[in-house]
This record gives sequence, C-alpha cells and structure tokens, in this order.
Amino acid sequence: MKREGSLEEISDGRLYGPDDLVKADCGGCEGCSACCHNMGDTVVLDPFDFDRISRHLGRTPEDLLNSKIIDLHVEEGMILPHLPTVGSENACVFLNEEGRCGIHIARPGICRLFPLGRYYEGNSFRYFLQIHECRKKSRAKIKVKKWLDTPDLAEYEKYVRSWHGFVSEVKIKVRSMQDSAEMRKMNLAVLQLFYLKPYSGADNFYQQFYSRLQHFRQETWKETEM
Repeated sequence: MKREGSLEEISDGRLYGPDDLVKADCGGCEGCSACCHNMGDTVVLDPFDFDRISRHLGRTPEDLLNSKIIDLHVEEGMILPHLPTVGSENACVFLNEEGRCGIHIARPGICRLFPLGRYYEGNSFRYFLQIHECRKKSRAKIKVKKWLDTPDLAEYEKYVRSWHGFVSEVKIKVRSMQDSAEMRKMNLAVLQLFYLKPYSGADNFYQQFYSRLQHFRQETWKETEM
C-alpha cells in the first residue's frame, strides 16, 4: 500500500531500523479491530504472504482465489492479490466473530507492520510510524524486529527489497505495452510463477523465490515480448 503525502505529514518524522524502539505496541489490540475494516484493496499480498496463508489454511493457491478468500485487483497495470472485505461492516475476510484475526500466526506482512510502514530509498528501506492510522493512542515502545514477529528478519527484508524492485519493473514494463493481450500475458505469467505455482515446504522459500525470479528475468521477459 502506498501512502500519499510527505513523511512529515503522515509520520513522527523519524526513520527506524530493526533494532530501534518505536511506539507501535498496541497491547494486543484489545477491544479494537478498526484497522481490519474498510481496507479496500490495500492489504496487498506478496508471494511469501500468499504461500504462508495457503499453508496455514491447508488450501491450494488456486483454491484461495477461486473461493474468493483472496481477491485480485489492478495496481498501475499490474494484477496483484489482496485480502478482501466482506459483510455490511466491510470487515477483513479473516476477522472472526470475536473481532480477532483468524490467521494471526500467518497474517500478511502489511498487517505485521501496522502501524508502521516502509520508506523506500533506492534499493533499501527503513521503517516509519504512521501517526494518524491506529486508533490506539497509548501505545508502548517495542523493538521494530519484535513487533514484526518474523523469523530470519534479515533474509525477509532482503526478499522484500527484491520483490519491491521486481514489482516496480513489471509495472513500468506493463505501462509501456500498447497491446492489452501483451499486458494480460505478462500479468498471468507473474501470477502463475510467483503465486499459483506451489512452493515446496521441504525447501527454503527464499531460495525458491530467487530461482523463479532469475528464471522470469531470463526467460519470461523474452517470452512476453514475442
């Protein structure tokens, strides 16, 4: 999800690293699920998110899309999956009757971040604290890496940078295409290779991802141009 406005307008003006303390601890979000409503298509899923949810639910990637547990939207010409909202209250599809996340252990990266965000600078990023988004005002200090609750954080951050860069490349390439059939071919290739083709649980996800990324750049770029 991209935010409009300057960093000074939407944050406390600071940038944080994984070992920094930040006022992001919402105390378990007790009695609050505001950020799980009216998200629209902003909770975008990357391949790691998609695979983690698929494994947690024990459902195939195709089933997640076919059953509308996960939906698709177009963002700057690129088709990407996101968590949909349901019901009259526009609640996240995974918000249960108690107002708690039904997949908390497998929640997406965007949800793990909130109320933090990522501020990209070239091929790197740091974290910032959104000051207008979370309704919990009496938040406690917590280390960024603890709040993110993600194993092998350094490896995960490397992956996030790679995926962000790749998505930026695809969006530029798709916008340069004049033929809608070419755009569709490119988007379907991304969805199939990075989302719908299952990742082996016996192997390291990141290794599989980088292998697919290399294949896409070496082979699929050429195929979509044919």
